[in-house]
Amino acid sequence: MSVAARRSSANQIAVAIRLVADVAAGIIALWVLLYLLDANPDNDLVSVVHDGARTLAAWSYDLFDISRDWVRVVVNYGIAAVTYLVLGHLVAAQLSRR
Repeated sequence: MSVAARRSSANQIAVAIRLVADVAAGIIALWVLLYLLDANPDNDLVSVVHDGARTLAAWSYDLFDISRDWVRVVVNYGIAAVTYLVLGHLVAAQLSRR
């Protein structure tokens, strides 16, 4: 495999990693927005977004025990969203440099 072909493959993988990180962070951010806007939890869309965000942020959604519900949601889910963005883009940048 030529150097150009490897570089092209690495760039395609980097783009995919960035896309996955952005989608994950977007789902979490959408849930936070829906929560803050007091969206109807019985709505199917709200339920699907909440389930996806909770799955993606399972490791962080109860990281801090904050008494105000809206602050707890913003902080704990926000940590997951920022982590996905930062790590995803850092890994993608490293792959693009190769």
